Amino acid sequence: MDRSYFESLSVLSPFEIKDELIKLARAGSERSAKAFLNAGRGNPNWIASRAREAFFLLGQFALIEAKRTYHDPEAGIAGMPPRDGAYIRFSRWVKRQQQAQEEGWIEEDGVPPARTLGDAVDFAIEKFGFDPDDFVHELTDSIIGDNYPVPDRALHHNEIITHEYLMWAMCAGHRPDVKFDLYPVEGGTAAMCYIFKALKNQRLLNPGDTIALGTPIFTPYLEMPELEDYALHTINVSAEQEDKFQLTEDDLKALEDPKVKALFLVNPGNPSAAAMDPDAIARLVNLVNTKRPDLMILTDDVYGTFVPGFESLLGHLPRNTIGVYSYSKYFGCTGWRLGVIAVAQDNIFDTRIQEHPEEIQKLLDDRYRALTPKPREIKFIDRVVADSRDVALNHTSGLSLPQQVMMTLFGLVEMMDSEKVYQKACIAICERRFRNLVEGMGVESNPGKYFDYYYGIIDLEFWLRKYVGEEVVQWVKENIHPLDIPFRLAEDHGIVLLNGSGFAAPNWSARVSFANLHDDAYSEIGRAVRSIARGYVQAYQASRGEEITA
Repeated sequence: MDRSYFESLSVLSPFEIKDELIKLARAGSERSAKAFLNAGRGNPNWIASRAREAFFLLGQFALIEAKRTYHDPEAGIAGMPPRDGAYIRFSRWVKRQQQAQEEGWIEEDGVPPARTLGDAVDFAIEKFGFDPDDFVHELTDSIIGDNYPVPDRALHHNEIITHEYLMWAMCAGHRPDVKFDLYPVEGGTAAMCYIFKALKNQRLLNPGDTIALGTPIFTPYLEMPELEDYALHTINVSAEQEDKFQLTEDDLKALEDPKVKALFLVNPGNPSAAAMDPDAIARLVNLVNTKRPDLMILTDDVYGTFVPGFESLLGHLPRNTIGVYSYSKYFGCTGWRLGVIAVAQDNIFDTRIQEHPEEIQKLLDDRYRALTPKPREIKFIDRVVADSRDVALNHTSGLSLPQQVMMTLFGLVEMMDSEKVYQKACIAICERRFRNLVEGMGVESNPGKYFDYYYGIIDLEFWLRKYVGEEVVQWVKENIHPLDIPFRLAEDHGIVLLNGSGFAAPNWSARVSFANLHDDAYSEIGRAVRSIARGYVQAYQASRGEEITA
């Protein structure tokens, strides 16, 4: 394909280019009889089974409870699950289920679902001091989905459980002595949309304002600020592969300028897969504490659970930071759409809103007047909730209740896993695939303890420079377009990877997901990348009339 065609595509999101790559890869796979391998999207090919087993079993009990208050079997109508005595009835029912399940149960089948469900409920009651009937009723009424979310921001028990889960998932290595308000939302994507919208509506970010992006970064963070809805100016604070994708003192200097209103990060990175190490965190904490106490920070920590002892900025700079977490990748539940926004109860967002001039205060008063006689007392997190439903529909806001129950059970089952068997197994899956790719490429790579193994950047410029030399790198850059890499992988090898440039990663790179293909596929991908690099070297040698040796 000629250079002009690649230039026309280079303005597109990599997720749009992906569709063309898939067509080419399928066709190439059919011609060559090679397997079609799509490592372009990070949907994991595993699921967390125990919490799901408990969820579906809980639904059966909830239906029995609903029929207790009213039941017309002929019409198929039941009532609503009752509260009083719910825990005693649950305990008796779950014990009967467990006895039935354990007859003929063998060790290889794992933990019986009834035991998981019963243990999770008892664990929560004991750990958090819940009223047993209140908690069981929240579960049964919510999984039935017969009511609007009340409270609308987060169910009472779910917020407490999710808060504790997040302190492990996002702050295992540095837990702050701070309480966060949570807003469960429809996945990390909804969290992004709601936060951008709320920051604009609160006049915390205005058209023409400058924000910094810690790059490489998930593509929508590059694209959303450019929309006319926000019209923000962006600067990139780029972490380089030579620094193991860690922000240096020089990288952070741009944040000293007060014109930079906010810093948006994905940590661990997508696609760099590197979590901020203690030194990088300390540098940023020092900058905020000494020079930029007004800096707003958004940290998207979806992949934190793939780094043991992960430390989020939410734990180190809670007052300045909005935290975003999604359950999708760790629990294999992209279809469930489970995410959460976390904001410390003491935060600069509330302070900044209170400091607005009277003119802006009156505009915000008008926006939220229908919600309360004292709109200036509405907290930032509750404004996020209201804005997510365009204020007028605030009374029907909140994540669906069955989704919140699934979130509750994911959190409880993970907390009960004191040995972190599930976490170790997930990390091992991704690391094994990473090793297969590196071996297939024929290179050596030791990414270090802060690498999450979920994604990776294959930077051909970096590897060609390391193994072949600068002359070859310069020739390739002068004669070949960077999009040639993913297109050649698709057309010649039936493999789909996303172009790294779409994530503000190096131009000559591609993003690979280690989550969604079988282990052996990554050996094939590694060999295909090596073949393309060899072809570039051979083209360089041929251009110089040299004997082809690569």
